[in-house]
Amino acid sequence: MAEERIVIYDDSVSSDSLKNKKVAVIGYGAQGRAQARMLFESGIQVVVGVREGGKSWDQVQEDGLPVTTIIEATKWGDIVHILIPDENQKEVYQKQIEPNLKEGATLSFSHGFNIVFKRIVPKEGIGVIMVAPKAPGTEVYKCYRQGFGVPALFSVFQDNLEGNARDLALAMCKEMGLTRAGVMECTFEEEAYEDLFGEQAVLCGGLTALIKAGFEVLVEAGYPAELAYFECLHETKLIVDLIYEGGLERMWEVVSNTAEFGGQTRGSRVITPAVKEEMRKILKEVEDGTFAKEWMQEADENQMHRLLAMRKAEAEHPIEIVGKRIRSMFKKRN
Repeated sequence: MAEERIVIYDDSVSSDSLKNKKVAVIGYGAQGRAQARMLFESGIQVVVGVREGGKSWDQVQEDGLPVTTIIEATKWGDIVHILIPDENQKEVYQKQIEPNLKEGATLSFSHGFNIVFKRIVPKEGIGVIMVAPKAPGTEVYKCYRQGFGVPALFSVFQDNLEGNARDLALAMCKEMGLTRAGVMECTFEEEAYEDLFGEQAVLCGGLTALIKAGFEVLVEAGYPAELAYFECLHETKLIVDLIYEGGLERMWEVVSNTAEFGGQTRGSRVITPAVKEEMRKILKEVEDGTFAKEWMQEADENQMHRLLAMRKAEAEHPIEIVGKRIRSMFKKRN
């Protein structure tokens, strides 16, 4: 087991390094919008760089933040915080960002993908840092407005000419309220590998596959699809909320003794040693670049045809069809 990481809190972080620095936030999706607004509302000089005339441009203006093109934002910024999708970063960086960076500027990311897999290779003297909130953008901003924050990771891949890249990363964490909850330092590789593995094996891949499999087993055995939906998908949120609140122990405390005994004795029959071994293979594919290569080929060469086909198939799955009907019933009541 790796050594326990130190958690850094608000009272031990200074924002002095960020004073008089200009932050160009590139992209205005969920994280871009949240992080740009938090920095702006904390009094940091911020401009948002997006495609002129697009929906994001209008959204930035509606939110009351300064907006300009990616090229002009890059020329202006001392820190260029790149928050566009992973698959778009390489092209945008090479064509619009790299030729327009200030000497000694610092690049910032919220995910290590493009740096770790060498799709972006910054020149010497350019700082490279990461500030990665561990929550969706909407939740990050909501917690900030409530006077708190969400936990985050931060990292330095390459120092800048001033030698203060780490101070800048921590200062950005502080100004976004992240140090109120606590931040931990890691390497770009640790963040990228763990994040990709977690998404694939547990959060987005493993969990959804488990939900669909349970639903299919019940329906194939003759149980009503509506009941299978409630049992295998709807109640997932209730269990996850309990786990989020107080870990596995809290969840076991709240569910019935019957549920606890059944879960404790049958869970390992679902997640077998063979499943765990497959997880190890997934982790290896992440670490050795196999997944990154496959994903970039899908995005760059195949125009995401396979992903779009999988989205279509998912939308047509019976659990989605019955789910839409059930969710609409709840909306009508409200």
